[in-house]
Amino acid sequence: MALNISQALELIELSHQKNVSTRPPRPLYEPRDYIMSQSGKRMRSLFCLMGYELYKDDIESACDLAYVIELFHNFTLVHDDIMDAATLRRGVPTVQHTYGTNAAILTGDAMLIEVYDRLLKIDSPLKANMLTTMTQTAREVCEGQSLDMTFEETDKVSIADYLKMIELKTAVLLGASLKLGAILADAPEKDQNHLYKFAVNAGVSFQLQDDFLDVYGDPSTFGKKVGGDIIQGKKTYLYLRAIELLDGDDRAHFEKLYNSKELTERDKVKRVTNIFDELYLPHYCTEAKEAFFSLAKSHLDFVSIDQEQKDHLLKFARSLMDRAS
Repeated sequence: MALNISQALELIELSHQKNVSTRPPRPLYEPRDYIMSQSGKRMRSLFCLMGYELYKDDIESACDLAYVIELFHNFTLVHDDIMDAATLRRGVPTVQHTYGTNAAILTGDAMLIEVYDRLLKIDSPLKANMLTTMTQTAREVCEGQSLDMTFEETDKVSIADYLKMIELKTAVLLGASLKLGAILADAPEKDQNHLYKFAVNAGVSFQLQDDFLDVYGDPSTFGKKVGGDIIQGKKTYLYLRAIELLDGDDRAHFEKLYNSKELTERDKVKRVTNIFDELYLPHYCTEAKEAFFSLAKSHLDFVSIDQEQKDHLLKFARSLMDRAS
């Protein structure tokens, strides 16, 4: 039986409404409720419910775990936005822009503590496995964020380095979400591991699409400032592929342009995008996305679920990879 996405989203929304914090002090918990109330895509919650529903039908039993995962994800967003000095998230002002940096730091800390408090309260004999998976994932997400910041300070970043960074920073949480749902449903360990690898590789495709949308997305649907990575001089897949394709004076000119602080934001984005177009980088990005999606699909061959369930997972993952926002 395939998960009914609309029904699952309704359950997720009810879970979020139920878990609005009533604890004082409000300056600590109001920012938490502010970001948790923003709908986003809820894809990590959905992956968790999917992982559970592959083996058991009562998905309501997995909603508390799905909320834990969403809480962790939003904690990372609060702190990421501080480090990136971001003003918009999901089309609305970020926590740190709305409440201030100090409040955002404390709120993020409290959210992470709450993640483990809620995990410990989940009624399951497999709780230790879930804690181990969550802890490993939390560590890897921090490693990915550290690599991301390190890359901003060095010129020696390869495409392989970058792909490893986005795997850690973004994809492992998607993998953990699907795996945690499967753990809660007491799925075979082999299935848990292949579902994890399926979602991780799909997650790399998801992040490559994010890189693409940052340059080529529709401002009315993307939810963030289009060209933000170019403005900040971030080493994205598109940038690194351009460096690989260019040489000599062309590469030097491009690097100077990409790191320029003198151009207006609009002019910089336009000129860099023109070079991306000339190098056919949208095509290269699409090829890379498809390669990781193909690798993701290969892992489903080893999962002991029926083909209808596999097709449903693939359809959902494809919708994430091809999204416009």
